Amino acid sequence: MTWRGSTTPLDRVFASLVYVFPMVEALLYYSGPLFRQLPFVEILFTPLFPFVIVYNLIRTIVPLGLGGLIIFVALLFFVVRNERVCHFVRFNTMQAILIGIVLSIFSLIWAFFATALPGLQNPTGASLLLRDTVFNVLFLGTMISSVYSIVQSIRGKYAEIPTISDAVYMQVR
Repeated sequence: MTWRGSTTPLDRVFASLVYVFPMVEALLYYSGPLFRQLPFVEILFTPLFPFVIVYNLIRTIVPLGLGGLIIFVALLFFVVRNERVCHFVRFNTMQAILIGIVLSIFSLIWAFFATALPGLQNPTGASLLLRDTVFNVLFLGTMISSVYSIVQSIRGKYAEIPTISDAVYMQVR
């Protein structure tokens, strides 16, 4: 849907670039089981490694592990809430932020259950299968939704992801 006006090639690049952040987070936190099961798949994600280095650098420079929060706040206030930035870029930025928030929520839920259920801290057997399945679904879901959104952004179209896009439309006017 491009009813908010036309998009320039630069808008399309910026709108697609923001999806690197959720991809990097998924790569850092949830890719382990898939890469252990299928090591050759890791080659597909080598273009993201420079972004991983920058993301880790920001996380180490900012104390208390708040680097990800700084990136989130910067994107929220300087892009999403900035009316001078075109709607297309603001929409895609907010959608990338929400994908990252979904990953963070699952991370908190997993940490809670890992603390409450000792079998999830050092999983074996069925709990290992559960962890690997959850992590693979989160990793692949994030990658698929991000790649879809990048392709749509390059085409100059709004990426419609169920529930997430609805929440974005409520936030970005």
